[in-house]
Amino acid sequence: MATTERDYYEILGVGRGASEAEIKKAFRRLARELHPDVSTTPDAERRFREVAEAFEVLSDPERRATYDRYGHAGLRTGGFQPFADFGSIADVFAAFFGEDLLGGAAGGRSRSGRGGDVQAVVEIDLQQAFTGTTLTVAADVATPCERCGASGAEAGTGTRRCPTCGGGGVVRRVSQNVFGQFVQQRTCPDCEGVGETLESPCAACGGDGRLVRSGPLELEIPAGIQHGQRIRMRGRGHAGFRGGLAGDAFVVVHVRSDPRFLRDGDDLHTAVRVTMTEAALGTTAHVPAPGGELELRVEPGSQPGDVRVVQGRGMPSLQGGRRGDLYVRLDVAVPTSLSEEQRRVLEDFAREAGPEAYEPKDEDEGFFRRLKSALR
Repeated sequence: MATTERDYYEILGVGRGASEAEIKKAFRRLARELHPDVSTTPDAERRFREVAEAFEVLSDPERRATYDRYGHAGLRTGGFQPFADFGSIADVFAAFFGEDLLGGAAGGRSRSGRGGDVQAVVEIDLQQAFTGTTLTVAADVATPCERCGASGAEAGTGTRRCPTCGGGGVVRRVSQNVFGQFVQQRTCPDCEGVGETLESPCAACGGDGRLVRSGPLELEIPAGIQHGQRIRMRGRGHAGFRGGLAGDAFVVVHVRSDPRFLRDGDDLHTAVRVTMTEAALGTTAHVPAPGGELELRVEPGSQPGDVRVVQGRGMPSLQGGRRGDLYVRLDVAVPTSLSEEQRRVLEDFAREAGPEAYEPKDEDEGFFRRLKSALR
């Protein structure tokens, strides 16, 4: 069913005797004004569809003749449905002009197409992730051809409209059957969708306007980056086709595991080994940390599996302003080989100390509480 009963000539702003060129020109002007991606008018999309419907009818000689004789009723009797032969409004324009509503090649390659993105992977250690670092990544990148200045043409030569597609970048085949008219559209095989052919392609780049070279990418890795995160470098990808905008470079960062630490977000977990006597009597332990070794006071009577939290000694946050914490678990070493004298001393201690020497200082810090904490 038609989207409007308004006069199609009035919608396009042309007279009933308007030529095909005048109708095309009127539609192009209105389409650019009302395209939903451009216009800020509240009802732009509705008006755009109205204009596209009018053009679909008036640009077809048979439909225009039917409309001139019988009006909207004649079109409905003939089974006309707006945009029935096209997947989108853009296809309506492309079917007659060979380009989309904003000037690019429909179904083909843009005359100044954006370049592709470059992908790379780098590997760093935890210390580099802690401090941040600068790396050079080798990558094969398409760069503008210096010989032709990215134009793709030899000096002194230019381009001409593609004779196959007439400059639209697409070729169409219109077929008719009992169900109506169908339009098949594909990228022009001669100009690859550009709409232009080169008079004399550049001898260096073969007309592409780009050459692939292996070169360095200087990469700034921020402090606190996590394993698997990706850094985007805008405009550092492949150069665009014949002078188009360059793509981006995306670098995935792998952080090698460190046997001394387990990372949980911005927090780090590690363990420090003390002897049985040091845990009983108290000591100062030296604990590894990415920012440098630190001293940790082990209180007398510390138990195996006890955890000490050192605030602010974990990894820096990518959001800035804070650091994670360092969790230090005590690994209490028990002697595995004793001399006769050492065994005698320990046996004497066991007889004299009694069970009360092993009672936890805080009943909430008993064995089963520590076990549950370790299993979480």
